[in-house]
Amino acid sequence: MTSHSAAIAVFEHHSQAEHAVKKLGDAGFDITKINIVGKGCHTEEKVVGFYNAGDRISFWGKYGAFWGGLWGLFVGGLFMTVPVLGPIVVLGHLGAIVLGAVEGAALGGGLSAIGAALVSIGIPKDSVVEYEAAVKTDSFLVMVDGSPAEIDRAKAILAAASPSRLDLHEGVTAPADHSAHHVA
Repeated sequence: MTSHSAAIAVFEHHSQAEHAVKKLGDAGFDITKINIVGKGCHTEEKVVGFYNAGDRISFWGKYGAFWGGLWGLFVGGLFMTVPVLGPIVVLGHLGAIVLGAVEGAALGGGLSAIGAALVSIGIPKDSVVEYEAAVKTDSFLVMVDGSPAEIDRAKAILAAASPSRLDLHEGVTAPADHSAHHVA
């Protein structure tokens, strides 16, 4: 693990998050350094999705095209139901960290698995509580980790996508080799 900086943007609409990810990709950002967290859909009565051996996800509901399109871009992902938050999708290396938090029963202090994963990489708990609240209200998180210079560029790109919130966190711990942290 190495120390990096991270930029986390909160978007109220999936189209904004998708636009931000596309802009980051167009600017040459390594897709393995981008994480997206969001809910699958609003209602519990609809089937939200399934993950199969072919690393594909199919969704029914409000955000089907959004998640389906992004799933193919990322090397790892996690689909799970979190108490209180509901169905959640995590794309990127953060999915492996969330899975580790769940498997290791590392949850504590009232945080969800996603919250515990963010705290474990150095995101301040007060910020994590606000990010969890944003996801709970159907917002989307786009997180980019990298060197300070990379994060300065990422922050400018994310700001241009009009997030409702944009934070810079220094000294977070990111996997040294993102490819080694796939969620199977």
